[in-house]
Amino acid sequence: MNYLAHAFLSHNNSDLLIGNFIADHLRGNDFKNYSPQIIEGIYLHRKIDSFTDSHLNFKASKRLFYNGFERYSGILVDIYFDYFLAKNFNNYSNSSLNEFSLNVYDTYSAHKQLLPTSSSNFLEYVIRNNIYYNYSTLSGIEKVLFHLSHRIKHPIMLNNSIFILKQYEKELEENFKLLFDDALKEFK
Repeated sequence: MNYLAHAFLSHNNSDLLIGNFIADHLRGNDFKNYSPQIIEGIYLHRKIDSFTDSHLNFKASKRLFYNGFERYSGILVDIYFDYFLAKNFNNYSNSSLNEFSLNVYDTYSAHKQLLPTSSSNFLEYVIRNNIYYNYSTLSGIEKVLFHLSHRIKHPIMLNNSIFILKQYEKELEENFKLLFDDALKEFK
């Protein structure tokens, strides 16, 4: 699961949100500059990633992208699972996706001084493009994948995987639902 799911599984706890957001931008375990609560968010992010990567429905979804995108299949499924969460957000939350997204962005921005430079730069992109909200549309996902393709500096265009999403959308969405239901129980 990608940034939206990580934010959602932080349960509106600002320290967990911050830790969960910066975790991909940190290496190792030297977190002396962060409070214990933010460190808990960093470790929560890693637990969510481990849980997701080992889940049978995630593994099954990755296999659908092996023809042409095998090396990036995990990244694609992470992002497409955020698409399914965004698309069905009202099934999981009493607040709207837009309201949730704006509240999360406000939390990130209020703690910007704690963010590593790479997280801070990424936050500007997220807010400017309202990424969490735009995960709810295919055009939004396609734009995210297009930008990611240029950031990873490989000749493969991840946005070209949209045809696979469309081909297996029902199966992928079912895999997401099963995984996310398990994640909601695991990360209460």
